[in-house]
Amino acid sequence: MKIDKAEARQTGIQLLKYCVIGVMNTLITLVVFYLLNTKMGLSYGISNVVGYIFGVINSFLWNRNWVFKTKNDFKRELALFVIGFLICLALQLFVSWILLEVVGWKDLRDDIIPFFPMQKAGQNIVMVLAMVAYTLANYAYNRFVTFRVDPKGTPGK
Repeated sequence: MKIDKAEARQTGIQLLKYCVIGVMNTLITLVVFYLLNTKMGLSYGISNVVGYIFGVINSFLWNRNWVFKTKNDFKRELALFVIGFLICLALQLFVSWILLEVVGWKDLRDDIIPFFPMQKAGQNIVMVLAMVAYTLANYAYNRFVTFRVDPKGTPGK
């Protein structure tokens, strides 16, 4: 199997753009989570979901228009994107639950990170780790389902 250099380059650029959007989404999600959970005292679950809602709105618009550059049916892509978001959010919540409740990280000391003490350190650390699982699963889903292009270069139906 021969690797097409142009296709590999295009995929690399696409992945780099996806990572840039991912960083923006992560910052949006984390800031909303931190404000709601740590500063306003809302529960981990509510803060987590609201943070992801803000991130997913940003993500859909940027991914559709800049990363994958599709002109497919907007409503169809939006529906697929939301389905993928829900699947990946469920994965993220499951990973969070495992780390918080089964592994017991919800009770980590607040000074666990030297020079950066924070309230609810365990919940904030778990949020970052669970986001890695979400991000990898979400990229794969969006690349191969939501914004899919068939081998002939035609957008998915």
